[in-house]
Amino acid sequence: MTAMTATIRPSDDTANPLLAPWIGPFEVPRFQEIDPSHFVPAFERAMAEHDAEVAAIARNAAPATFENTIAALENSGRALAHVTDVFYVLAGAHTNEAIQAVEREMSPRLSAHHSAIQLNGDLFRRIDQVMHAAAAGGLTDEQARVLERYHTDFRRAGAHLDESAKQRLAQIGQRLASLGTAFSQNVLADERDTFIELGEADLAGLPDYVRSAAREAAAARDLPGRYVITLSRSSVEPFLQYSSRRDLREKAFRAWIARGDTGGATDNKAIIAEMVALRAERARLLGYPTYADFRLDDSMARTPQAVRNLLGEVWPRALKRALADRDALQALAQAEGGNFKIAPWDWRYYAEKLRKKLHDVDEAAIKQYLQLDKIIEAAFDTATRLFGLRFKEVSGVPVWHPDVRTWDVTDASGKHVALFFGDYFARPSKHSGAWMTSLRDQEKLTGDVRPLIINVMNFNKGSDGKPALLSYDDARTLFHEFGHALHGMLSDVTYPLISATNVDTDFVELPSQLYEHWFERPEVLRRFAVHHETGEPIPEDLLRKVLNARTFNQGCATVEYVSSALVDLEFHSLQSAEALDVAGFERDTLRKLGMPDEIVMRHRSPHFQHVFAGASYSSAYYSYMWSEVLDADAFRAFEEAGDIFDPATAAKLRDNVYAAGGRRTSDQAYIAFRGRLPSVDALLERRGLVDAVPAGEA
Repeated sequence: MTAMTATIRPSDDTANPLLAPWIGPFEVPRFQEIDPSHFVPAFERAMAEHDAEVAAIARNAAPATFENTIAALENSGRALAHVTDVFYVLAGAHTNEAIQAVEREMSPRLSAHHSAIQLNGDLFRRIDQVMHAAAAGGLTDEQARVLERYHTDFRRAGAHLDESAKQRLAQIGQRLASLGTAFSQNVLADERDTFIELGEADLAGLPDYVRSAAREAAAARDLPGRYVITLSRSSVEPFLQYSSRRDLREKAFRAWIARGDTGGATDNKAIIAEMVALRAERARLLGYPTYADFRLDDSMARTPQAVRNLLGEVWPRALKRALADRDALQALAQAEGGNFKIAPWDWRYYAEKLRKKLHDVDEAAIKQYLQLDKIIEAAFDTATRLFGLRFKEVSGVPVWHPDVRTWDVTDASGKHVALFFGDYFARPSKHSGAWMTSLRDQEKLTGDVRPLIINVMNFNKGSDGKPALLSYDDARTLFHEFGHALHGMLSDVTYPLISATNVDTDFVELPSQLYEHWFERPEVLRRFAVHHETGEPIPEDLLRKVLNARTFNQGCATVEYVSSALVDLEFHSLQSAEALDVAGFERDTLRKLGMPDEIVMRHRSPHFQHVFAGASYSSAYYSYMWSEVLDADAFRAFEEAGDIFDPATAAKLRDNVYAAGGRRTSDQAYIAFRGRLPSVDALLERRGLVDAVPAGEA
């Protein structure tokens, strides 16, 4: 993609590659021809086309039917979907100033476009007519589910309200879109522009792989001979884990948690306050007391109280374990002559020491056996053994960056299933974190449409020709995101609305978190955890120690997560958020929880992109733990079968979870696989929290 610094609009749309058919290998967009200047004209033309399609459906004089209303809506907006999917791949994984300018311009315009459709009274009346007619039968189960989702989505958008309320909802949607874009770009700016520069004297305690990564990061910033710690998690966490320079640990930690909270042009606190207020107003217009009530009404949890019940069962156990660990870390620091109270920037450093003392496990030693290519191979092999998929790396496919790799995915008979893209390495043009997305989802409405599925990561490249090595958490993250990818690749439905990951937010993490279990199995690690220099498999004693240490520090990790989920929920449980003091509200919520001073939220509010860069996880960050209840119980099905690759259990999992999309409600889908809904017990056992609180104390 050509770098640009301004949005230039070509006059000839016929030359716009975004509007051309996707032809060539696997029907992938021609990324090499796409320039940022193509996007605004393409969006405008595609939106106009979509408007015309929707108007024809809404004004149709014929009686409303599933085919002329619901199926017609499913077939509308395809050009816009293509442009949007390409744009957001670039906006997330390979952005620049011109792309960001387009994002700022188009986010509110796209929101207005979609609001106009979902608030269209004539269109909603036709959907409502089809819904009432469906009571007499005549629809397939999948059609009935798609119809129900359209009716629910339009009502939740406000299509049934009066014109004044609709107008205000549209205004709120546009403003929230602009604010979410600004929030995301502010975080990216802080991550890109803030780093800790180190000299040779500042490297005390750092293992070779951390030094190499820091040297590569410096070279990328034209600082030869220096070392740089960035605010990417894969850079700053190892530094905090190993650096014996307490002053530098504090400096790095404070910069890391201050993303979006610097008091300058990229400060996000005012954005959060406005977003929370607007979301609360939106909920009131739609008849809900709070945004959390509105958001959770269309989820597995259903109510904020159900979420509080789950998190309230986990929190005291996690807190007790974390406080015990804190005392152990404090004792260790004092034994080494540290005359200070453990601070958040000390936790990872002394936790690594304590883990080595208790379990004789060293992260640096483990990393030598976790090569990126071998972990990719392990993820693929697991999918082969479970679902019969095969992966063949292919070249010549258009991609958005030279680092991106592509695989042709086929089934056991050799039939093409999907194209999979892996974009694994950190770079300044990429947002931090890890995610799955797509350029095209599976469907059958217009033929056998095969998906184009993407995993994006932020791992450090290997240096001096050496392979990229992953931390244990990085390797597990790769399996997690590949679980999402399988959800997209294995999808087998007719209608786009319910394809792939279009399921409840608190169910969507089940396929990804469940897949992590296979990474942590000795059967998998023995084959694929091999030394990057000798090729020798991980020694049995080290493997045993690694697996025995899996629940080490889970008190801290769970406190970090649950506190983030509860702060998110409390923000969105406000009935009014005028003049909200974001920092004070976060601080007061944590104080009421009894948050230890030595631990911070996994995502502080000013850089909590799950919640404020968009609406996907607003009031719903709890979803990871809700899904963890499901995934811990789901993996037990394989253990009960006596084979973690049991074919019959894998077939039920594929048919009812990975391939089913949103064909059923989430409860129905899980019961179809497991026969019942789970309890929290399997989660507590997996996190090592079963005995953290004596019976009756919680």
